[in-house]
Amino acid sequence: MPQGRRKTPFSGKAKKEQLKAKKQLKSFEFGGDQKKALLVEQQKNDEASSSIRKINFQPVKDTARSNKYVLQFYNESKEELKERREFARQSLIHVTEKELEIVGENYFLKELDFPKRPPWSFNMSREQLEQKEQKYFKEYINNIEEKFSWKELSFFELNLETWRQLWRVLEMSDIVLFIVDIRFAGLMFPPSLYDYVANVLKKDMILILNKIDLSPVPLVAAWKDYFTEKYPKLHVLMFTTMPGYNLLGKQNDKAGLQIRRRKGRLRMAAEGTQLLLDACKEIVGNNVDLSTWQEKIKEETMLEFEEDDTREVGETIAINQDVGYFEHEKYKGGVLTIGCLGQPNVGKSSVMNAIMGKKVVSVSKTPGHTKHFQTIFLTNNVRLCDCPGLIFPSKVPKPLQVLMGSFPIAQLKEPFTTIRYLAERLDLVKLLRIDHPDGDDEWSAMDVCDGWAKKRGYITAKAARLDSYRAANSLLRMALDGKICLSLMPPNYVARKDYWKNHPSTDVIKWILARKTEEDDNDTAGSDISDEDMDSKPAVGSGDTKQKKLPTDQESESNSDNDDHINFINKFAVLNTEG
Repeated sequence: MPQGRRKTPFSGKAKKEQLKAKKQLKSFEFGGDQKKALLVEQQKNDEASSSIRKINFQPVKDTARSNKYVLQFYNESKEELKERREFARQSLIHVTEKELEIVGENYFLKELDFPKRPPWSFNMSREQLEQKEQKYFKEYINNIEEKFSWKELSFFELNLETWRQLWRVLEMSDIVLFIVDIRFAGLMFPPSLYDYVANVLKKDMILILNKIDLSPVPLVAAWKDYFTEKYPKLHVLMFTTMPGYNLLGKQNDKAGLQIRRRKGRLRMAAEGTQLLLDACKEIVGNNVDLSTWQEKIKEETMLEFEEDDTREVGETIAINQDVGYFEHEKYKGGVLTIGCLGQPNVGKSSVMNAIMGKKVVSVSKTPGHTKHFQTIFLTNNVRLCDCPGLIFPSKVPKPLQVLMGSFPIAQLKEPFTTIRYLAERLDLVKLLRIDHPDGDDEWSAMDVCDGWAKKRGYITAKAARLDSYRAANSLLRMALDGKICLSLMPPNYVARKDYWKNHPSTDVIKWILARKTEEDDNDTAGSDISDEDMDSKPAVGSGDTKQKKLPTDQESESNSDNDDHINFINKFAVLNTEG
């Protein structure tokens, strides 16, 4: 019997192409969606040759409708990505706590104004209006390209359809509610929007500092004072969707990572909602009766221990997504309209759910999840308009944008630069308790990723090497969720730390958090985090999204369920507020 022919080498890339060809052949033979496969290939080719990259593109039959609101960002070149990868292999240079102080005006330049709807009239047809808007937006982008290079600018929205949603919400709203993540508050609030709403539209604006449970109490007080002083027409409120009475068990596991478990179903964040109601009362006066909203807060508070999920709290109104003509009439029909704006992943949808006391808006960690604005009635005469998350033009560094959640982590081509930015400002080696993969004393961003991959067992399938890319993505998701928490600071915060610890606002912040423990006063935003700190105070936080269990810390997580509960301030204190 003749000997079999010796096998020739067959690379993984060739195998991938072979499987791809088989899949396409099967699709053609059995009547599969041929158009879908062609659209995927076409989209890849378009991205390779275009300066614009479409995020979350859906290759389905009705492409014009399904991809109308996809995120569109500047497409980075191969040379830029290669340069950033090489930078991630260099030794870390730890920065001082003082360098965490930022000034938003350094990133939001006057030349980087956001696009506004051009003038229109009822004499124009819909086609004329759309052509005028498209022409204006094209000129707007060309003007930015003439003044700046794409490399020095941050990722910002390049899809006209998404900006049209902003225009419509601004036109409909009586009060504009802008939500920011307290950790990056100074980089999320565009001064150009404040100037446009307050001075051009002549409308009232409320700023919500969300996720205050992720930052030290003195730092929250400092940010509130910063925005109040800098923007006098702005109503600044603090909010958390995770008050103490909604949490179960201790917040820290033995590894030092904070894990939060919600107690029961989603409930109203009564303290933050009461502050929002008080601000709206101050703005509208007697023009709108808000007594029903006050009664709703009291009713939700009294039902603290009930588990009835069938109770109706609000109603989501399905409306035609018309971005054409609209003429605003203030408090029309005695109804107050509140437009909710903010960048992706600041917790807009979660805030709306916490205000309602029930899940009425879908929540996701993926930027661009909310495709178009939604109208939700809180009461018969108060409605909320949820606008898609918008990234305004700025010069915010791209690594910071990833940590802020503006860019989808799954779509990130080069995550190691962001890990470097994080590792230079937090002691990730001690925080994660990892060993150097090469037994060296000098760390780089790649070493941190390899060390985490080694600890978690992230190994590539074919070569059995440490999966650095998966480890980097894991760390970025932990940072986005708040398990690894980096908080930026307003100017002169470090020099006035003692002042902010005793600031009068700290009592209000603790009331909103519904806590009475003193661990909230500890400042965890610095770069020096010791092992004792990891066991005694929260060096990391938790976002308003569902946390995933860490496989390597199963024992510590299971033990935390049996720990004593944290003492919280009585939720019924909110009832003392006069309606």
